[in-house]
Amino acid sequence: MSNEFLRDRIARKLSTLSDERLYQVLDYVEFLESRYAERANPSANVFQKFAESVEDRLRAGRVSAQTIGETMGLMNRAMSVLNGVAAAGKSVATDVAAAGKSVATDLVDAATRPAGAPPAPGAGGARPPVASGGDATPAPPTAAPPRPPPAPPDSRPSPRSSAPRSCSCP
Repeated sequence: MSNEFLRDRIARKLSTLSDERLYQVLDYVEFLESRYAERANPSANVFQKFAESVEDRLRAGRVSAQTIGETMGLMNRAMSVLNGVAAAGKSVATDVAAAGKSVATDLVDAATRPAGAPPAPGAGGARPPVASGGDATPAPPTAAPPRPPPAPPDSRPSPRSSAPRSCSCP
């Protein structure tokens, strides 16, 4: 519908009706849509489809319009939270993918670089040490010397006596 004036006029008229009458209007609009729609209805997202199916089942079960309205209000709040969680999850996934791509690029650069050659400028590898400068980044610490291997277990006999025990069994 491209006529905004008509859309606003319909919205004003609908705002005066009770919930029971609004459901009748919805039924009539869905009937008109099924018979005379000029274009396909834009598809709803998963949460909207779920909420509409719950609403339709409540209506089929003869639940009061007030109860349906309260239920749908609660579901709308829950859906907004879930949409926020989904958006946050998508953002995290995008960040992880970007980090993985960066690591993969660094690995490819390191694999194609000749042995002993310093990393390319701007590469994600370690920075070469800075010779001088007041605000320069210090050189990364060198690796600690390896620890000596642990001593082998002691081969001395245990403190218990290894002499045979005497038994006075019949």
